[in-house]
Amino acid sequence: MLRKKECVAMLLAGGQGSRLYALTSNIAKPAVSFGAKYRIIDFPLSNCINSGIDTVGVLTQYQPLVLNEYVGNGLPWDLDRTFGGVHILSPYEAKTDTSWYKGTANAIYQNIRFLKIYDPEYVLILSGDHIYKMDYDKMLAAHKKSGADCTIACMEVPIEEASRFGILNTNPDGTIYEFEEKPEKPKSNLASMGIYIFTASKLYKYLELDEADKSSEKDFGKNVLPAMLKAGEKMFSYCFEGYWKDVGTITSLWEANMDLLGTVPKFELRGNDRVIHSRSPLAPPAFIEGEVINSIVATGGDVEGKVVNSVIGTDCVIEKGAEVNDCVLMGNIIVKAGAKLNYAIIDEDVVIGENATIGAAREQAIKLGGKTSGIAVLGRGVKIGKNGKVAAGEIIDKSV
Repeated sequence: MLRKKECVAMLLAGGQGSRLYALTSNIAKPAVSFGAKYRIIDFPLSNCINSGIDTVGVLTQYQPLVLNEYVGNGLPWDLDRTFGGVHILSPYEAKTDTSWYKGTANAIYQNIRFLKIYDPEYVLILSGDHIYKMDYDKMLAAHKKSGADCTIACMEVPIEEASRFGILNTNPDGTIYEFEEKPEKPKSNLASMGIYIFTASKLYKYLELDEADKSSEKDFGKNVLPAMLKAGEKMFSYCFEGYWKDVGTITSLWEANMDLLGTVPKFELRGNDRVIHSRSPLAPPAFIEGEVINSIVATGGDVEGKVVNSVIGTDCVIEKGAEVNDCVLMGNIIVKAGAKLNYAIIDEDVVIGENATIGAAREQAIKLGGKTSGIAVLGRGVKIGKNGKVAAGEIIDKSV
């Protein structure tokens, strides 16, 4: 007897993440560390299993090695299934055509055969660079109730920021009459979250039409969704009111980490509601002999210096006399005695030498602005020598 899945999720995780600069030089954006013990991909994967969706295709392309190894067989997210589970989907050589994924729509098109194995009624499309907790089952229920061909998750954003997003213009009943991709003069502040539920038959139809269109950019926002609207397909919005953050830039990644701090954080990771799972390394509790103020310190580390308003990942060592302020340390980092770190993001496996200076005080650094808003960035495996200096807003991907 042929088994099938009601809904299959497809997670787009192949983007280069160029706006994260040194942090994505050697790894895919969804594999970037977040919140002391997580990686960005933990959030959509956890949302899937928490929503009863146990079949997920992860579409990879750019620098997939770390991401592939991290996802593995899906066990930490309860996605190690005999029928279903998590599957890594990379571009492959076919008999008649071989190519990299040309866009979000083309990536799904190249994997229609994977989808049809499970014969789903509905397909959930997700992005791999957002931090949030969401019940996709509620969105699916709304999609079924409305009889929509496509449902787009959206949320209200400040109107002055709306031009950064795909914007939905809707009728009072939630039907979408127009989709504008990053409009200069937005008509509404309902921003697409890049989360779509399609009735599977309609998705296949419009992906095939889009693939046949030689002028198309093979993108959902620019091509597929406008084509469906133009054809009169039934499209609905689904409004989300929880925390959601696109962490595609240095500034937004730093902000999202800071949103975890405080007596009442903007985003709660430690609550029991909709647990975020991760492939966290086994390690003893961190040894803390120094001063830690309004910060998160993951397991396995040793903090003898001073840490203020920072997120410290697994197996970080901060020696006596070192100071870390307004920073994100991603894991397996050594900060030697006397070093001063301010307003910085430090990737994994970094060593910072004695009395080195990284960044500048936050208020001073912000005035410098630039592409990182003054945040100093050290890439994976970098070594900063004794008395070394990295200026505010500087991006370092080689040892100095």
